[in-house]
Amino acid sequence: MAGIRRVSKLRQLVRLVRESHAVPMTGEPKLPGAIGPGELGVTFLGHSSFLLRLAGRAVLVDPVFAKRLVVLRRARRVGVEMENLPPIDVVLLSHAHMDHLNRPTLKQVARQTRLQTGRAPVAVVPRGVEDLVDTLGFAEVRTLDRWESTTVAGLRVTLTPAKHWGARIFSDTHRGFGGYVIEGEGHRVYHSGDTAYFDGFREIGRRLHPQVALVPIGAYFPDTHRSVHTSPEEALDGFVDLGADVMVAMHFGTFRLGREPMEEPPIRLMADARRRGLESRVRVLGEGETLVVAPVAGDVLAEPASNIA
Repeated sequence: MAGIRRVSKLRQLVRLVRESHAVPMTGEPKLPGAIGPGELGVTFLGHSSFLLRLAGRAVLVDPVFAKRLVVLRRARRVGVEMENLPPIDVVLLSHAHMDHLNRPTLKQVARQTRLQTGRAPVAVVPRGVEDLVDTLGFAEVRTLDRWESTTVAGLRVTLTPAKHWGARIFSDTHRGFGGYVIEGEGHRVYHSGDTAYFDGFREIGRRLHPQVALVPIGAYFPDTHRSVHTSPEEALDGFVDLGADVMVAMHFGTFRLGREPMEEPPIRLMADARRRGLESRVRVLGEGETLVVAPVAGDVLAEPASNIA
């Protein structure tokens, strides 16, 4: 039976790879939208990659700029080209999967910031992931366990639970995984990493009170995938449990990881948001688009910024 399952997974992978090469990449990179003093900027780079700007710092979460993950090709170009990023202070990595931890990207980010400023960024990873990044040129690699926090570049970073797994390869059994809440200048942003729906959303909301929640909506079909990924409707359930003000969708449209149509996740998400009266609080950003959140004393439901051509 185990042999049959392995053959089935291999056939599915071959089909996903073939389909990823069937059409050309789409999308055009942009410049990050401008933000003002005290504002939070959330720029979607594609898949689960984000540029966060808050408290005068620049943070990358799960940056993947590669055109291919070994043999699986991305469907849409990265939202902001590497040379148009600001100097990066902190890089957060949620887990070791190749669509979240891309070593060539990380090496390039560390090198570019070092050339720009004379210093390299600090990387923060779940415990057990440090060996994958400690030779890539970061100034420091910090490890966290679940619910553990660290202060880096003036920002408070907490590793949160997730319902997923963290292996880089099938034989890995020791690697941690999770999401993050990043706090600075009154802003609190939650990036879930990869996760299925679980009771932890409610606990994260109760403990850390994020304002903005970056939650995955893709790779949910066949239904067995939902043991480690949220469907669009489950992602919205998680957002409600968190008690956040704004949800930003992620983990869709870039890599063909599930069998659902590539365009389906955001359509299903917004349909359910309309049904539940949450449409004004849910954002589906295009690659390179920036959501600007006003200073904490103001309105956190600001519209996405216009991108600078």
